[in-house]
Amino acid sequence: QVELVESGGGLVQAGGSLRLSCTVSGARTFRSYTMGWFRQAPGKDREFLAARSWDGDTDYADSVKGRFTISGDTAKNTLYLQMNSLKPDDTAVYYCAADPSHKRTYTYWGQGTQVTVSS
Repeated sequence: QVELVESGGGLVQAGGSLRLSCTVSGARTFRSYTMGWFRQAPGKDREFLAARSWDGDTDYADSVKGRFTISGDTAKNTLYLQMNSLKPDDTAVYYCAADPSHKRTYTYWGQGTQVTVSS
């Protein structure tokens, strides 16, 4: 059983920064997965933000490129999302997800962490 646990959300003023963490536990190692970050705001569809492949390659949505950075610590089995220059539109529940197929089919999801950006 794979478990993903996000942390690091909270309330921040516009222009501020937060770093989200996602700890992965279970039968396979962190390097076995392509890892991704997503978010969902009230009344909106879930949105892809960033992905990190098992070999460290990264990919970003245009909406966060240049502001958000995805990274991973394989020794700690932890994925991070550094978020800078936050805007009120970034307010959402943020989720991490794991893709064992490396085909952007995310099988495992965390419970989410709330990020609220005040104006």
